[in-house]
Amino acid sequence: MRGLAILVVGLIVFIGSHVFVTMRAGRAALIERIGEWPYRGLLAIASVIGLVLIGYGFGQYRATDWIDIWHPPHWTFYITQALMWPASIFVVAAYIRGNIWRTLKHPMLVGVKTWAVAHLISNGDLGSILLFGSFLLWAGYDRMTLKHRTDAAAPKIPAGGHRNDIIAIVVGTVLFLVLGLVFHPLVVGRAVFGRPAF
Repeated sequence: MRGLAILVVGLIVFIGSHVFVTMRAGRAALIERIGEWPYRGLLAIASVIGLVLIGYGFGQYRATDWIDIWHPPHWTFYITQALMWPASIFVVAAYIRGNIWRTLKHPMLVGVKTWAVAHLISNGDLGSILLFGSFLLWAGYDRMTLKHRTDAAAPKIPAGGHRNDIIAIVVGTVLFLVLGLVFHPLVVGRAVFGRPAF
């Protein structure tokens, strides 16, 4: 169960550091104490450490600790595949801001929730449920706290929104293909689109 334990520690580190961001009083006090950029650096370091532990732990879990809870039908794989396309576009739209960003308000969180739900549909093992379920709960929690943050500025309509939407869709589609053809086979060990690119 070593891999599962490492996965859980990684989730605690990554999600815990991001939950702290929602605690605005504590966050403000820490920034006042150490400064804005050291705070951002600490958050970035915690995020990277958390992601590395999550990735390593999940890999170890898949290799040695696999625990099935339920067995999703094979066709759910195609639902996951289909949902990952808009999820990738939503994540990109968080950085290439256009009308998608304005409409969703927080496309990164929408993308994370779509990614998590997509994978929960087709994965019934304990590690996957912990991984994707944790991210789904965190994204939902983070979205709820945004409604109550007095320092959360409302998104403004960017100039040339439609052009940025087109760019976000194109870049998001490229990301979707890279994740399926390169990342998934190399890191996860399972091809998404038939044969892997490498």
